[in-house]
Amino acid sequence: MMQMIRAIIRPEKADEVLAALMDAGFPAVTKYAVAGRGKQRGIKIGEVTYDEIPKTMLISVVPEADRDFVIDTIIDTARSGNKGAFGDGKIFVSGVDAVYTISSGVKEGTAGEMAAEEVSA
Repeated sequence: MMQMIRAIIRPEKADEVLAALMDAGFPAVTKYAVAGRGKQRGIKIGEVTYDEIPKTMLISVVPEADRDFVIDTIIDTARSGNKGAFGDGKIFVSGVDAVYTISSGVKEGTAGEMAAEEVSA
């Protein structure tokens, strides 16, 4: 089965994460500018509270066998410093039932079927 990985990260880390994924062989990523808040409920600077913080969401669909490698690549690249910090983001992973290529209308198979097709091609 294919896996959808949605990573919500600091905007200043987006280019670095995209480059790391490209270098690791995972160039297919959708990028969104988003805003939200986590457990910290925003940030207070002086008397002003910002309850929606700008973030970047990266979405990628990868074979299940590559899921942990891609997640580790994102974590290692998006983390602030050695230990990380509040606001570094979250990663959400979910299964993908089907993938269709719009231009051809072809339904892509599961990760195992796709690997077998690549070997036989």
